[in-house]
Amino acid sequence: MTHSDHHHHGHGASCCAAKEAAPAAGTITRDPVCGMIVDPAAGKPTAERGGRGFHFCSERCRTKFVADPENYLTATDPVCGMSVDRASAKHFSRYQGQGFYFCSAGCKAKFDAEPTKYLAGQPEQQPPPKGTQYTCPMHPEIVRDKPGSCPICGMALEPMGVPTGEQGPNPELIDFTRRFWASAALSLPLLVIAMAPMLGVSLESFIDGREKTWLELALASPVVLWAAFPFFHRGWESILNRSPNMWTLISLGVGAAYLFSLVATPFPDVFPHQFRDHDGAVPVYFEAAAVIVALVFLGQVLELRARERTGSAIRALLDLAPKTARLIGVDGSEKDVPLDGVKTGDRLRLRPGDAVPVDGMVLEGRSAIDESMITGEPLPVEKNEGDTLTGGTLNKHGSLIMRADKVGAETTLSRIVELVAQAQRSRAPIQGLADRVSFYFVPAVVLVAIVAFVAWALFGPEPSLVFAIVSAVSVLIIACPCALGLATPMSIMTATGRGAHAGVLIKEAAALERFASVDTLIVDKTGTLTEGRPRLTDIVAFDGIDENELLSLAAALEKGSEHPLAEAIVEGAAARGVKVADAQNFVAVTGKGVSGTVSGRKVALGNAAMMADLGVETSAANAEAMQSEGKTAMFVAVDGAFAGVVAVADPVKATTAEAIRALHDKGLRIIMATGDNERTARAIASKLGIDEVRAGLLPEGKSALVDELRGKGAGVAMAGDGVNDAPALASADVGIAMGTGADVAVESAGITLVKGDLNGIVRARTLAQATLRNIRQNLFFAFLYNVLGVPVAAGVLYPLTGTLLSPMLAAAAMSLSSVSVIANALRLRTLKL
Repeated sequence: MTHSDHHHHGHGASCCAAKEAAPAAGTITRDPVCGMIVDPAAGKPTAERGGRGFHFCSERCRTKFVADPENYLTATDPVCGMSVDRASAKHFSRYQGQGFYFCSAGCKAKFDAEPTKYLAGQPEQQPPPKGTQYTCPMHPEIVRDKPGSCPICGMALEPMGVPTGEQGPNPELIDFTRRFWASAALSLPLLVIAMAPMLGVSLESFIDGREKTWLELALASPVVLWAAFPFFHRGWESILNRSPNMWTLISLGVGAAYLFSLVATPFPDVFPHQFRDHDGAVPVYFEAAAVIVALVFLGQVLELRARERTGSAIRALLDLAPKTARLIGVDGSEKDVPLDGVKTGDRLRLRPGDAVPVDGMVLEGRSAIDESMITGEPLPVEKNEGDTLTGGTLNKHGSLIMRADKVGAETTLSRIVELVAQAQRSRAPIQGLADRVSFYFVPAVVLVAIVAFVAWALFGPEPSLVFAIVSAVSVLIIACPCALGLATPMSIMTATGRGAHAGVLIKEAAALERFASVDTLIVDKTGTLTEGRPRLTDIVAFDGIDENELLSLAAALEKGSEHPLAEAIVEGAAARGVKVADAQNFVAVTGKGVSGTVSGRKVALGNAAMMADLGVETSAANAEAMQSEGKTAMFVAVDGAFAGVVAVADPVKATTAEAIRALHDKGLRIIMATGDNERTARAIASKLGIDEVRAGLLPEGKSALVDELRGKGAGVAMAGDGVNDAPALASADVGIAMGTGADVAVESAGITLVKGDLNGIVRARTLAQATLRNIRQNLFFAFLYNVLGVPVAAGVLYPLTGTLLSPMLAAAAMSLSSVSVIANALRLRTLKL
């Protein structure tokens, strides 16, 4: 039952619903949306469906139910597959923030013991829409029609585009988690058996040497042949595709250790004495093969979880839009409808605390709207009739009626989400360096492993071939370049998500990287440095006429004019509460001013040329002082005598001066490019400390300025409000589109600022520099680790320490290097912008 139904039925209906739904003895009443148990007598919200009453813990759950009841009536038991009634289910469990319903206590107990086992077979809650394409997070040029692994690096392909609603758990993460636990459970006893002699514990009384080897084979085989199957599959694909990658090295290393041990267990006598230890037995490496697999799975599971966290930026943006909207019908009735049921032109009600569902315009009411989630600006913005609203922003306290103007994919929020998704898949030029290194790296590592094997076999101490195998396998395992491949994409994904939450939208990773190194910023004056709307600033009256009377006469003339300066005078008079009469005999003289009769007096308003035509003597001192401050001064004559001066200016934004200081601190030289006159432009520039002024420029002049500066070797970023600046935005190293997200020239700019002021540029610069620093740290970690790890694995420290690096330690180090790179990239989420 919706709110409007209450108005029509009075209280009787809702009491009925409550009575109907009162549970019989022994039954449970659950909120069908969130699964909470509800006391029907507690007066909580209710709704009716098919003659049956439902109870809810909160108005929010009730709204969700009313918008889409079919979704909340039944659920599937994840253990046995039976259909369960959500509102009366006795058995309920939560796992990873999601509710599950069960037909019996037995199914619930099974699920609680091993949730991943039962979720693994489940399809994603929402399969990707038809026609979804899949791409590799590291190689966006790889696009396929169905899921699989990347032919270049072997990573699982991810669905492209914007994630839909509530996505289920990542199937690869579930599968790998299951394989990890299985391999860990089998590797632990293996490790105990293998390590016991080294710790001085003898197992001889329980089990002899031959039986021990067969037990190790039994424990290791499921790990290598079943759990590690995805690794071997990817390794084999990498050889077929001639793109060696981390999986090539892992499968070679694990395969070599397992195959050697597999032959040595039943046929130890075929091996020469170089393979035998001091007791004459051939050592086996089952524990190394199994533990390596378990450790690689651990690294992969941690990595996939962390990658899900980088995608959380997009999901958080999607969650800004409410799931329902309150639609006002033609007859004035109101009901909650799902968001995709809202059409352009619909009237919607916004109650205090509601999120704005779509982009639109205020028709009635006034309120303060918190736009910080889209613009990054903390102060709420006052909204009245005729003002625009952006979907996803929050209505603080007033009640509004709005008209829906842009819905679905057209809304600012949807476009921001699309932009972020696109940017997260784009590649930064610095990634090319990592790719080139990886391409030559794997063959080089295989070569090092062969050289290490031969060197140990020929020159090593007895049993020399055992040392040879250990060093070759360790080299292959420790050199996995996965950390190298993750270094750049992880930072880019995290940074683009962080930027979106601060009103800085990055269209492509390359723009972010270039913006970190540009040294010159060109800014437009009107609308970027200034508010873009002229305002009345000064009134100077002479000869016994008072200021308000002078303003009243000037405004009466200007009421008829179309000029933006005229608007400023009329608005200035209204703001001061000055009464304005009507003008007769109105005449506009192009390029000079206007004249007419107001309340029987002849009034003229215009520039010095107009006053000269009328033969009026003006005192220019005040006017010149005003012009040197960047204001436009206009003279007023009444009945043929000079009566005073009114001045209008486009005020500089309150945030501009501080932002320019911050940009200077970040190493940028600032040039103001404007179509305005030189004098006004210089006045503003000197007040703000701008380095250079180019005035009187047409749009093509701005583009030529960019080319001129680039020709001199400067790295140029251009910030403009889009339409007339598009050519310059496109030709700069980095184009920054200023202005509201609604009509951004996104096409020609690499970075878009949702809120059009310079603080956004400061944020973008901070983000760009921090991201590039983060990528360099990641690449340094990855390179350093391989440069140090490979020689140690090959055995260069053996003469000093007398031991070789065990393949298991090599695998642990390899997993840790990936996790350290991811952890470093995730620090960008907490960057202060």
